[in-house]
Amino acid sequence: MPLTVAVQMDHIAGINIAGDSTFALMLEAQARGHTLLHYHVRDLAQRGRDVFVTAEPVTVRDEPGNHFTLGERVRINLSDADVVLMRQDPPFDMDYITATHILECVHPQTLVVNDPASVRNAPEKIFVTEFSDLMPPTLITRNPQEIALFREEFNDIVIKPLYGNGGKAVFRVKPGDENYGSLIDMFETVFREPWVIQQYRSEVRQGDKRILIVDGAFAGAINRVPAEGDLRSNMVRGGVASETDLTPREREIVERLGPALKERGLIFTGIDVIGGYLTEINVTSPTGIRAVKRLGGPDAGAMVWDAIERRL
Repeated sequence: MPLTVAVQMDHIAGINIAGDSTFALMLEAQARGHTLLHYHVRDLAQRGRDVFVTAEPVTVRDEPGNHFTLGERVRINLSDADVVLMRQDPPFDMDYITATHILECVHPQTLVVNDPASVRNAPEKIFVTEFSDLMPPTLITRNPQEIALFREEFNDIVIKPLYGNGGKAVFRVKPGDENYGSLIDMFETVFREPWVIQQYRSEVRQGDKRILIVDGAFAGAINRVPAEGDLRSNMVRGGVASETDLTPREREIVERLGPALKERGLIFTGIDVIGGYLTEINVTSPTGIRAVKRLGGPDAGAMVWDAIERRL
């Protein structure tokens, strides 16, 4: 049965279709005969418990430079859509949180993917601490004394903003680093929220695995190796993706997380694992679908739509 799918995303003109998971989900939905509507989070409007958006019908093509056509803008009530894909990129700020509250007005009558309340209640670098036995030693704070104690214990550490994304503002602090004090000063000036401080894992030089989980089940993985001279493995920061298999430890992590993610209505998630340690659970706008498929792995986009259609 054809569905009406409203896609809440950053404007489609600005995406890189070669690696964009939202685009992969749109291609799969269109191939299944579903109607696509494109809108930006700023177009949300709540009146009472009704939610309206001004959206554009969109068709998509896997052609770089010619990947979409938009129709005439139309005002719709989101309750008239069957599915909303909440796919705008972070930062996870008050604007993002407000969008989850607004979308709760229509969910689950209109299925929002991922569940907006669970997205709001599962910040990626805090939710992961529910599985702290799977993680490297991790501290969440902005207290300099606590950070100093953690650094004294583990010597080589990584500091990053709690609500950062895409590898932005991720710093390694080595033993004896004279920039440590200035870095703490800079974080105190720039970031109001606490920060994440983790033990540095040298295994990152062999790769940071992105593992996709769909409806609680393994849906493919890639190994992302940082560029020479860079700590970050994110592909938008120059990381290189290669095919990979899961180790027994990584399968254990997926088996532990899968039921908890499914229970929360987090249909599509991406977890990050370094050297057998879980570092993040990505629930807002996870990526990796196109890279996994390109490297011969499962079609996670099809798996997502199978899961959505089962619910409907």
